[in-house]
Amino acid sequence: MRYLVNIKYDGHAFYGFQIQNKERTIEGDLTNALSKILNEDAKIVGCSRTDRGVHANDFCFHFETYKELDVNRLRKSLNDLTEDDIYIRSVKVVSEEFHARYSVKCKEYKYIINTGEYEPTMRNYSLQYCKPIDLELITKASKILEGEHDFKSFTSDNEKENTVRTINYIRIEKVNSDVYIYVNASGFLKYMVRNIVGLLLEINEGKKQMEDIKKILESKDRTKLGMCASPEGLYLNKVEYVVE
Repeated sequence: MRYLVNIKYDGHAFYGFQIQNKERTIEGDLTNALSKILNEDAKIVGCSRTDRGVHANDFCFHFETYKELDVNRLRKSLNDLTEDDIYIRSVKVVSEEFHARYSVKCKEYKYIINTGEYEPTMRNYSLQYCKPIDLELITKASKILEGEHDFKSFTSDNEKENTVRTINYIRIEKVNSDVYIYVNASGFLKYMVRNIVGLLLEINEGKKQMEDIKKILESKDRTKLGMCASPEGLYLNKVEYVVE
């Protein structure tokens, strides 16, 4: 049987999602907990591979077992066996055709930027930019990135053969002193959102101009881009599936 698990997590203490031999990861903690519950070697498949320090408000993974499990009891057991920086929201049975990664219709990332006074208690959960942001300017700039483009300039991953992605929307809003940048796309490349945020901040500071965006896209050269925003302000915010 195949089970879909929905979680959220504070990524501050983790070296990303993907399992590593010597470092603490989301996949490592979840696999260990699930293996204890099932009394067998568990293997999980995540909807994404978040980087070190990145958080998630909505993250899904699936796993398979021959055992028929009580989903409510499984949810409680997973919460009991994982630390407080991971929270299991729900567990349900899905079809064998469902895949946590390949059945994704779209994902939304959220990036939080503090434009006010430095907040030491939030330094691991938002970018401490602490400068004004011209919302009209960066919103106008973000519209150039919407739609289908080759985002090779926005990733350091040289192994990807296909770097064409479709951004459905980039939405920017301000709540008190925080600026929220939402990026929704059919798929993402490594560091893509952080590089988009970095470009928008460089445009805000006058280091890059509006007309540079198209040139950067056409160059397919990461060195033409500039800064990559830090991971602390990034959240996988929403995952939507074609079917479950």
